[in-house]
Amino acid sequence: MADLTITFTETETKGRYAATAPGAAGEGELTLSKVTDKLIIADHTYVPDSMRGMGVAKALAERLIADARAKGQRIVPLCPFVRAHAMKHREALADVIQW
Repeated sequence: MADLTITFTETETKGRYAATAPGAAGEGELTLSKVTDKLIIADHTYVPDSMRGMGVAKALAERLIADARAKGQRIVPLCPFVRAHAMKHREALADVIQW
């Protein structure tokens, strides 16, 4: 995986992870909506062509999952990428994914 830098910004109702990599133009993103303090929805994951194949979407999903787990939150995987990742690791993520 590339040497990624992932940052997180949030408002009262939304959150956004952004990933950048040295030498790659643009940034990958994963957006979420906050339903309650304990329930969030993974809305959308986007990775520009310049960053494809670098494991950016997976890194974003794993950061989302780690942060949610640390905060005691559950994730509704609306985003197709996060949903596919969650399905692939269903048992390991049972504590954090809300089906």
